[in-house]
Formats: sequence, structure tokens, C-alpha cells
Amino acid sequence: MVEFPSGQEKAQPISPSPSPSPLGVYIHVPFCATTCDFCAFYQTVPKGDAVRRYLDGVELEAGLVPWQGRRISTAFWGGGTPGLLRPAEIEQLGRTMLRGGEAPAEWSVELAPATVTEDRLAVLHALGVTRISLGVQSFRSDLLDALGRQHTPAQIYRAYDLIRARGFASVNLDLMFALPGQTEIQWRADLDEALRLAPDHLSTYCLTFEEDTALWVKLSQGKVKLDVEKEAAFYQHTWDYLRAAGYAQYEVSNFSRPGQVCQHNLNTWNMYEWVGLGPSAASQDTGWRSSNPADLGQWLADVGRRQRATSDRVTLTPDLLAADAVIFGLRMNAGVSLPHLQRRFPTAPWAQLHDALPEFIAGGLLEATVAGQISLTDRGRLLADAMGAEILEAFAASVKTSSP
Repeated sequence: MVEFPSGQEKAQPISPSPSPSPLGVYIHVPFCATTCDFCAFYQTVPKGDAVRRYLDGVELEAGLVPWQGRRISTAFWGGGTPGLLRPAEIEQLGRTMLRGGEAPAEWSVELAPATVTEDRLAVLHALGVTRISLGVQSFRSDLLDALGRQHTPAQIYRAYDLIRARGFASVNLDLMFALPGQTEIQWRADLDEALRLAPDHLSTYCLTFEEDTALWVKLSQGKVKLDVEKEAAFYQHTWDYLRAAGYAQYEVSNFSRPGQVCQHNLNTWNMYEWVGLGPSAASQDTGWRSSNPADLGQWLADVGRRQRATSDRVTLTPDLLAADAVIFGLRMNAGVSLPHLQRRFPTAPWAQLHDALPEFIAGGLLEATVAGQISLTDRGRLLADAMGAEILEAFAASVKTSSP
């Protein structure tokens, strides 16, 4: 039985779904040699015995999770830089996650190009990792420098060749657009180079300015500027270009060849269950949504006291899950089936959402079928975040949500 801090809310949670749902696992590996200018994820330099203490902490935390015999459906390792771990450390972390069971059907690991080695890939493949997500960002040295990235174009190509040679089932490339000084012609060249490599999946993210990052400081100093119209043009160009190249868009920022969508992401966007391990990792399981402290020392202290997921704890309710299932579900091109969600969360206040739909449809932001399937138009996708706030307000003013 996991203990929680004194005074912490102990409301009775509900089951996120009436029957066993897919179970994802996210492991946050917090170590980075340097901090990229745009990155707001929790990270720390692996000094002294920090890696050993982290690995011991993940093992201890995994022992606190009420797995109840459930098999992991999907897994995702992010960071930080998981590739900074040595091969033996990667194997230890993998064995801890598997807990003596079989590897999940989909297991993704993020790797930075500079950390890709044959030895690391061999261990990941032997463990059962099926999907490598390579953090390319750009194929141009000047744009990589502008982001504070520590790899070169040559390292991208070498890493990609090694990953392909090892025979992983799926390879994703992460790219970023609307970078400081980047032109549409340069972005088109990055897309062309990615397509030449022929990955199974592409993730294309618009650069965002997060507080407490070096890029945010540059923005506040006027060294870089926001250009919303330019960002919209980048988005539309990307969607059209990748569609024509045979990569189906299935979410605002994600494209894949047939059968290569990221199932772990789908599990999250559909508001099923996932367990987060490691500092700052979020969880949604056993009726709660919560996260670990974004601090290695505090997280280790928590798990040492047999406490997990102590930050931002929210009791899952039908209202909260239904609202988030609509908001995140609409980010997917397939949209959401309202009849399906109403069966899944029958007590949620659906009337408010139904009353708001005609305005979204009339404004060209939403499309709806007679069967109750709703999805965003291209124009709606450009305004997905703003629409999410409006849908939440229309759905139920009392719903309090936090992003997974």
C-alpha cells in the first residue's frame, strides 16, 4: 500500500474506464550534458553517483506501483537524454521496467544523435525496444547552433544508419520548425532531407517559447520574435507536403506510414492509463492523475519514504476524463466519437458540449458526421489549443484539468 504525505487529499478515485484499459509506462531519464535553449523538461547533469541513485530509485518506485498483474501495453523513455546511460545501465533500467514480464508490443526510446552507439542499440534491441525516436530538429548546423543542440548533421546520418542497421521495427525523426531565422525554403529542405532518409514516422513541432528557458530570455530581450502568421504558414506547408509524400497526418504534429502510428501517444490522448517513473514523470492510474517532483533529490526522498506521484494530485472524475478525452482526442485527425465517449463516461455533462458544437461547425473549425464523429478542420487544427480552452469552458466550468 503506497503511503502519501500527511494532509494530502485522499478522495475516493474512480476507475478511468469500466474495464481494463491499455496500460502505458513512461520513464523519464533526467540526465543531460547541456541544456538546449528551448527545453523546459526537467533535467540535471549526471554528476557523481547520480545515475546509480536514479536507477535504484526507479526500481524502488516500480515496486510501489499497484500493477495488479497487468501487462504493459506500451512504453516510452524520454528525457533528458536516455542515451547518456551506459549500455549496462540501459539494461538495468529495462529489466526494472519489465519486472520479469514480456516486452510491450510497442516500446519507444528517445535518442539524441550524438549518443547513438552500436553497443547502446544492441542492448535496446535485445531488451525488446521496437521504436527509436531520433531528436534531429534540423539538418542545418546554423539552426542546430541557434537551438543550443550539441549534435552535427554528420552525427544525424551516422546515428540513423546505425539504427537502421540494427533492425528496429520503427524509426521516428523529430523535427522543429519556425526556428529563429529559419525560412520556409530552409524548412522545406529539412523536410526533403528527412524524406530522403525514409523514416517510418515523423514528428514536426513548432518551436515554442517556454518560461525559464534560454529561448524565453532571448524573446524577452527582443533577440528573437514571435510570428504567428509565419507559424501558421509553416504548419500548413508541412501538412500538405508530407501528405503528398505518403505520410498520413494522424495528429497535429505527427505523421506516419501505414501501421506506424505511435500507440503510446494514442493511449495517452485517449485518456487511458499510464504509469510514470522517474523525477517529473506524470501518471494516470488507479483513479488519480499526478506527477513526481521535478527534482532528483526530492523524488529519491519520496520513494525512499514509499511515496510516489506526490505532486499535482487530482482525483479523476467522469467530467475531467470526458473533457480531456474530447480536447486531446480532437488533436487527432480521426477526431472523437461522441456516442462512444458518452457510453464510457455516461454521467459527464454532455449537454453543454452539444450546445457548443453548432458554433464551432459554423465557424469552420469542426466537422461532424451523422454518426456523432467530430473532428477538426485544418483551420481548427491551427487553433487547437484555443479551441481546447473553449471546449473545456463549454463542457463544464467546474472541471479542473492538467495536461498529461
